[in-house]
Amino acid sequence: MSRIVITGINGFVGHHLAKELRDNGHDVIGIGRDETVSEKIKNYINEYHTADLVKEWPALSDVDGIIHLAGLAAVGPSFDNPQTYINANSAMVTNLCEYYMTQDNKPRIVIVSSGAIYDSNQPMPITEESKIGFNSPYAVSKILTENQASYYRGRRLDCIVARPFNHIGPGQGDGFLVPALATGLLKARKAGESLSVGNLKTRRDYTDVRDVAKAYRMLVEAPSLSHSIYNVCSGKSVSGEEMLALIQDAMNIHDIAVEIDQSKIRPNDPMDIYGDSSALQNDSGWSPSIELATTIADYTTELQS
Repeated sequence: MSRIVITGINGFVGHHLAKELRDNGHDVIGIGRDETVSEKIKNYINEYHTADLVKEWPALSDVDGIIHLAGLAAVGPSFDNPQTYINANSAMVTNLCEYYMTQDNKPRIVIVSSGAIYDSNQPMPITEESKIGFNSPYAVSKILTENQASYYRGRRLDCIVARPFNHIGPGQGDGFLVPALATGLLKARKAGESLSVGNLKTRRDYTDVRDVAKAYRMLVEAPSLSHSIYNVCSGKSVSGEEMLALIQDAMNIHDIAVEIDQSKIRPNDPMDIYGDSSALQNDSGWSPSIELATTIADYTTELQS
């Protein structure tokens, strides 16, 4: 049994990761800014620490692994607060790694970056060697944290970077495609209106959040890894139209008209993005196992309950 720290444990991924780790025999130590851990996962954790990681890392010397989820994560707001994103996301990694530089025990540290750092205007699938795109302050902040991971690897900390692509599933909040379409259908039916959407012909790479949590667990558990950066993705793309059809089937709502709202269309939005996770699969044995239809059904069931 290992003691694994999850930062940002009260978030969407943190909820699933806490359960994934506990179900696989680990003690779970959560860190968050809230005074208490979420009621939904309190039975999965052994300890909870309230901390502002931008300011300091809590005294946790006796741990075997850390999965660093915490950080400012929304791309859109980063344009209005660029330096806030850069400062906060970087400071957390500095405080984390500097603390363990002073400790005899050196846990493996999985720094969660993002597939959003890649330049979308390049051949698919995207591998870990594909071109990086500095397309938002959020992306810049994530690239900075990856560079920090590289720096601390050079100082003998076991820092691994995970680059997750789009992940979806039960508990996901507003601001993402599946919640927007599912809640939009419910509101449209209640109001007797049509569903307003953007360009649903674009295709993206989606992975169930529970499979993503499994990938993080396997990265922190692996006895050895031959790479320092790993894509976490399904390896295939799905259109917004296909996602909407799955949501309509899961919710049994087929009588709502769908209208394109030109204001929701991004003129430069790339048509197709998907990644390659073969490095992760080869080194850890991970592979996505939850079908997209199951993910959608689980999300909509929870939404409507």
